[in-house]
Amino acid sequence: MKNRATQKTILIIGASRGLGYAMATEFVTKGWHVIGTVRGKDRTLLHQLADKNPERVEIEQLEVTEPQQIKALRERLSDKVLDILFHNAGIANKNQSESIAEVSTREFEQVMVTNALSPMRVIECLQDLVSATGTIGVMSSGQGSVSNNRNGGHEVYRGSKAALNMYMRSYAARHAGESRTLLLMAPGWVATELGGAEAPLSIEESIPKVVKVMLSQQGKPGLQYLDREGKTVPW
Repeated sequence: MKNRATQKTILIIGASRGLGYAMATEFVTKGWHVIGTVRGKDRTLLHQLADKNPERVEIEQLEVTEPQQIKALRERLSDKVLDILFHNAGIANKNQSESIAEVSTREFEQVMVTNALSPMRVIECLQDLVSATGTIGVMSSGQGSVSNNRNGGHEVYRGSKAALNMYMRSYAARHAGESRTLLLMAPGWVATELGGAEAPLSIEESIPKVVKVMLSQQGKPGLQYLDREGKTVPW
């Protein structure tokens, strides 16, 4: 096992299941120290991973839509230096076939707050924990590409990811000249609870590639919007 003084650390926001849990597992297998957040106090797959790897996995509780919880997490992690901060948590509206005009205001607000506003609040609050040459990444989606939207559908989710991409562009502009790597990752349509059973990709076909791309970008300053193959996604 690597010495903790030299072991790299990643904080994954939203790691209890699905893509976030798969990322946590992948980074553990690569020898990283993983701090993962979960909602609530119920046991999750991440707890099982921590049981098997107690020296490599830490668990923190966080509801990303609650600013006070984000600030409290920042205080609890104040002595940490992160090599990667990655925000994975996200949701979709229940009926993704709804047009933007059909979705309820409440559900629209929930998706936008969770997928677009909360990741930026997390990044702004925790950015100082990331090393000067570290990586700040967010799980975006190919559906957030305005250029590639030729068929419509999934309109609320698409809009939330497009908004997230825009806010990350603004963040990058405000931090121009800094050495950190900034990433928007598009993992593909993956069969998870959020993605649905009809999705063409398995987690195993997506996440190892996502992690490989993330690691390949370390030390490259500025913002990129990449898919799991490392190709640039049109904005």
